Amino acid sequence: MSLDRSTVEKVAQLAKLAIDEDDKDRLAGELNAIIGFVEQLSELDTTGVQPMTSVVEANAPLRADVVNDGDIAEKVLANAPERVQDFFAVPKVVE
Repeated sequence: MSLDRSTVEKVAQLAKLAIDEDDKDRLAGELNAIIGFVEQLSELDTTGVQPMTSVVEANAPLRADVVNDGDIAEKVLANAPERVQDFFAVPKVVE
């Protein structure tokens, strides 16, 4: 795939970028180089290679997924302007 000046203009318009006339040919060359590099990557044989989310192996610590009420009602309601038992008290909004 090869990009020309008109394609650069179209991409710039879609991206809402203002590009000087002098830079359009240079950008077309740079974008062609990038596309060429990506095309080289598609030639690699990745059979048997596991997909990665990061180049550094990291395992996130997991906790048991247990349903509970949190046992922190007092902390949650500490800043409530008004409360009734373990609930926020709010003004009536429907007449």
